Amino acid sequence: MKKTVEFYFDLGSPASYLAYTQLPGLCEQTDSQLVYQPMLLGGVFKATGNASPAEIPVKGLYMIQDLTRYAHRYGVAFRYNPYFPINTLLLMRATTGVQLRQPERFVEFVDTLYRALWVDGRNLNDPATVAQVLADKGFDPQQILALTQDEEVKAALKAKTDQALQRGVFGAPSLFVGDQLFFGQDRLDFVREALLQD
Repeated sequence: MKKTVEFYFDLGSPASYLAYTQLPGLCEQTDSQLVYQPMLLGGVFKATGNASPAEIPVKGLYMIQDLTRYAHRYGVAFRYNPYFPINTLLLMRATTGVQLRQPERFVEFVDTLYRALWVDGRNLNDPATVAQVLADKGFDPQQILALTQDEEVKAALKAKTDQALQRGVFGAPSLFVGDQLFFGQDRLDFVREALLQD
């Protein structure tokens, strides 16, 4: 039976974006399965008393430099979003809705929004920009917007966020191999070791 990596993420987290770029390859190399677990990072922060490093100016500046270093190491495109922080409630409801209702397009959907945020520097606080980004990739913006108002979708995102909190999550990305929690895109070497253990 394959081991799994559960990836708790929020699109507004640049560290989650970097982890996202690396996890499919890591799972392929370790013959393991990647399980996407979208959650609302704002809800996690509120429940745990945590906050974005960007709220502390000197730490935020360092974080941008460090994320850029890792992007170079990984060989992936990365641009710190000039509109950060992003209110991701709409985006994460949409992500949850696509996972529930259009699972065959889920990875493509996540990829579209991650690229818009952390490569192209688009302002996804603006619903019109979100609609344009989605339309450009062949998604129906009205259909996606409808998903964000679906009560089942709202409940699913809340449940996933509550589940994350119950498992000890305090930020993003949070990765689980079994019951082991690994926080941060800079802990992928430990994730790999856990996957390779007998």
